[in-house]
Amino acid sequence: MIMLDKITEEIAHFIGVFHVSVEDARYREAYQEFTLNLVQTEPDVHPVVDSDFAAPFELLDYEPGIDYRSPGHDPWHVRPWPPLFQGLPRLHGADDLHVGRDHHWPQHWSYHAAAKTMKFDAPEMQPPGSVANYLNQAIVLSDDDYFSVGGHNLKFSPDPIDNSALFSGAEYAASLSPLGDLERPGSSAETIEVIKTAITHLDAAASGPVEAAQIFLHGTEAIDGIYVNGELVAEAPLLKDHYTFDEKTDDSEPDPQSNTFISEDGAVTIKVSVELQAGGDTLVNDAVMKNFWSGGAVTAVLGDHIELNAIIQINAIWDTDAITSAVNHWTTGDANELYNIATFERLDNSGVSAGGSSHSSDYPAYWSITEIKGDLMIVNWLEQLVFMSDNDVGVLSSSGVTTSIVSGDNLGMNHASVVELGFGYDLIIIGGSVYDANIIQQLNILFDNDVVGAVSGFQTTGAGAISSSGNLLWNQAHIYTIGGSDRFDSLPQDYLDAANGLSSGGKTIPGGVLSDHAFAGLDGLRVLYISGDLINLQYIKQTNILGDSDQIALAMDAVSPHPGAEWSISTGSNALLNNAVIVDLDSFGKTYVGGEQYSQETLFQAELISHQPDFGASNPDALVNEAILFLDDSMLAPDATQTGANIPADYDAHPDDGLNTMLGH
Repeated sequence: MIMLDKITEEIAHFIGVFHVSVEDARYREAYQEFTLNLVQTEPDVHPVVDSDFAAPFELLDYEPGIDYRSPGHDPWHVRPWPPLFQGLPRLHGADDLHVGRDHHWPQHWSYHAAAKTMKFDAPEMQPPGSVANYLNQAIVLSDDDYFSVGGHNLKFSPDPIDNSALFSGAEYAASLSPLGDLERPGSSAETIEVIKTAITHLDAAASGPVEAAQIFLHGTEAIDGIYVNGELVAEAPLLKDHYTFDEKTDDSEPDPQSNTFISEDGAVTIKVSVELQAGGDTLVNDAVMKNFWSGGAVTAVLGDHIELNAIIQINAIWDTDAITSAVNHWTTGDANELYNIATFERLDNSGVSAGGSSHSSDYPAYWSITEIKGDLMIVNWLEQLVFMSDNDVGVLSSSGVTTSIVSGDNLGMNHASVVELGFGYDLIIIGGSVYDANIIQQLNILFDNDVVGAVSGFQTTGAGAISSSGNLLWNQAHIYTIGGSDRFDSLPQDYLDAANGLSSGGKTIPGGVLSDHAFAGLDGLRVLYISGDLINLQYIKQTNILGDSDQIALAMDAVSPHPGAEWSISTGSNALLNNAVIVDLDSFGKTYVGGEQYSQETLFQAELISHQPDFGASNPDALVNEAILFLDDSMLAPDATQTGANIPADYDAHPDDGLNTMLGH
């Protein structure tokens, strides 16, 4: 037996105890006691019971003093006419069977027979009221910039553009319109006067001489089709083919390259270029008017019926540029585009009866009369204006880096949408006259007279592009009328008798009116009686005015010229856009007129392309050099020596360098 020293024996004893403890832990049984529950193989399944419970109303807090009222019937399942109207029994001996309703007396329907009289409640019909909307949208923006980029040591001080010529040109272009500036009406009498004045001016324009170039004037009783710059076409051009508001990105194109390049030896080369965007302004006027305030399957007018649809479109541009000959080898941009697009369209559904079948032998025997005492006015007057001044002055030179200047690219947008949904009737009787006018005036005015000159010593051998035009002037108008142009006829005697009876307080409709083929298939007749005039005026005027006359001087860097730099200069590429749509409901069918019937549709399209101002034989380089001031060293030096400021460093502070003291103080 080997005797171990005391320390070794204690260590061995500890190791032995550890092994024994591990073995005991392996073989011990230490389960937690629990009760085993058997799974029920056949659980009790309760039968499914359908419940018709519904809570369509949300419960609110208790409010005292409110009596309970049971909800009414779903209006979808309620017939607009009582069951009696589905078919009356034939009563012998009743030759004067009729049903009438007085809107101003207690609401009831009745028919009188030889045997008895029956009365019951009738649905209430509210008359349409007059509506007048006067909208004015205006945007005014001034973005006249001055910039000096590069180490050219020059100051460019030309005469500023004061926009006086722009205002004079706008006034002259507006004077081409045969309507001029119509005065906004404030009453029914003034509205009628505006319509009559517009007709008078358009008649004078149609018969008088035209003293402007590229003017198209077409006036007749009805115009149908699409006209583009005075020519009838099958399809109108699309704006998206000439201009888009979305960024022109293509996923298939590779990502734009960086302006720095690293060669194999590690040298870094920077793309030397100068890019200027002094134009690129966008002016937008967009308007939509939809008038469905009142309409009838048959309209009877005791007085006159006067209808006017007119579209006036004018594009005026002043784009006379003076470009230095030093950039003759540069590529040039696109030319200007001017579009006047007008569409006249009608929907004629006079062949369809109010009852849906013109061959039915059933005609209405009952009627409901709604009366308006006085005039019914539907007036929507909208004027939109965008005025923008973007006359930039700048001098540029390349300093061996990538330079980009944006002094334009402005956006001004007006948008308005008016939709009026009203009431429909089977018969509308007007005791006065009808004045119906839809007028759209559109005007685009652009001043883009640019001067791009070179300072003495300027030269370039690199690629370059210059665009001083590429402007888009776009007028697009659409008048869509519901009601055929040949729907008019003389007023029959039965309709005249009905109108006279209503004007004297009667509430009966003659049998000759009820037997009109337009009412075939109807059980009851809905009648609107207007004792005065029906005045409908939809007017849109859109104006875009832009002054974008830029003066740019091109120079060389005074210290390190870079003639091989790439240049890109754009002083045009503006877009002036007008879009207007009028949808007007006149009549679903026939219109009977007791007085004079007058219809006029006029289209006026004008293009004014001016060559003013006339720079003549003036060299743009000479124009630029006259306004250039050379700054010598004495002008650049300060007047007196300035004492530099001494800012002591705090050596005990935490170092500013992330690499810990690699940057010295």
